[in-house]
Amino acid sequence: MQGECVQNASVTASTPWASGLRSADPPRAPDYRPRLAPLPESPEVLVIGAGAAGIGAARTLASRGVRVAVLEARDRIGGRAFTVALRGHAIDVGAHWLHAGPINPLVALGRARGERLRRSPQESHVWVDNRRGRPDEIRANARAFARADRTMTQGAAQPGPDRPAASALPPGLGPWGSRVAQVHGLVSGRALSEVSLHDFPSLEYSENYFLTGGYGSYLARLADGLPVALSSPVARIDWSDRRVRVTTAAGSVYTARAVIVTVPIMVLRDGPAFSPPLPNAVRAAIDGFSTGIYEHAVLHWPSSPFRGRDRLAAIHGTRPSPAGLLTRIDGTPFHYYELDVHEAAAIDAAGSGPDGVRRHVRAVLAEQFGRARLRDLAIPVVSAWRHDPWSRGSWAVVPPGHAPARQFLREPLADTVWFAGEALSRLQWGTVGGAFEEGARAAEAAAERIHASTA
Repeated sequence: MQGECVQNASVTASTPWASGLRSADPPRAPDYRPRLAPLPESPEVLVIGAGAAGIGAARTLASRGVRVAVLEARDRIGGRAFTVALRGHAIDVGAHWLHAGPINPLVALGRARGERLRRSPQESHVWVDNRRGRPDEIRANARAFARADRTMTQGAAQPGPDRPAASALPPGLGPWGSRVAQVHGLVSGRALSEVSLHDFPSLEYSENYFLTGGYGSYLARLADGLPVALSSPVARIDWSDRRVRVTTAAGSVYTARAVIVTVPIMVLRDGPAFSPPLPNAVRAAIDGFSTGIYEHAVLHWPSSPFRGRDRLAAIHGTRPSPAGLLTRIDGTPFHYYELDVHEAAAIDAAGSGPDGVRRHVRAVLAEQFGRARLRDLAIPVVSAWRHDPWSRGSWAVVPPGHAPARQFLREPLADTVWFAGEALSRLQWGTVGGAFEEGARAAEAAAERIHASTA
């Protein structure tokens, strides 16, 4: 979603890697570029990163009358929320779900702004053994997911020692069990054996939304008028005297009274450098997260067998199946084939890059629907957030026993350094809404510190 760092100074923010695409794919421009303001001469707060958390922080600080400057490594804003134009349609390469509508601040804000939100359908396509599911199979599929979600969510709320989320999968799911585990692993970013039960998210989809025009473009519009310097990866943060001195890879130096760091956890492991070094407990909290993997192959597939916009496809059977398939996005011929950690690892091990992803997707779809059905299939974009140096993954995952880290990292260092981002959100981790909310939270705290010191 958001981020920067300079652990690889030889990779610049103008490369295709910085967009979240593999270098073999052509670089693509964002569908919308905001009108950015120049940085103030004497900022009071520096924000590192112009993803969702950075934008949430900057908007909050500006509304509180605090002078803010945002430094972004990429040559665009938005981080892992990134919309491109494909064949006249706005398509998200990264985040696309507006999860948890009742608590997601970007849903309420979108409504207030008149954004074109549309509620995600409750019906899914169900495909069983290379055919459309019967009514009884469709009901059984729904019951299996509802039971698993209910049981695991209840398990997450129970006191006691943490354990892998896989241990809470209910028995007796029958032929639907493997599919349930596959989908829960996809949306968790890791296999359930590697995910904390205490941190497990609910998979309730009744209040999720999509956004016509793209989530990335919506976030970009929220950055209109903000003071952001693009292509400015940060190399060092000096917080030694209750002020901050930030140095970019190009040697530019900025000073302020506080800094909000929205670098993704996976990137923060390697940089920027802190002086003095981060306390051991903070470093351990950062290093203890796992890397979540959730990638897209964007399909243009006019003759796909699915009808009805924005519907998930649940594909069961003994043959290889997509971990996730979102069909007819906004009623267009575009679909998302969603790769989980297992598929991405196998493709990476083969060293075949985005073309390997395309071959894999075609092979899986041919197994399910026959090669003749793929005659008009094109795969124009393949994401690779796991290889992007400013992301290093799709989101941060809490392994068993590490659940307290999210709350721990919300505490500031010397009332000078705040961390923010999706990794710090308990209820909305892995989401743009969670990142935006955490950025706003950190900004409110920083603004209170600034106002208190000048009172």
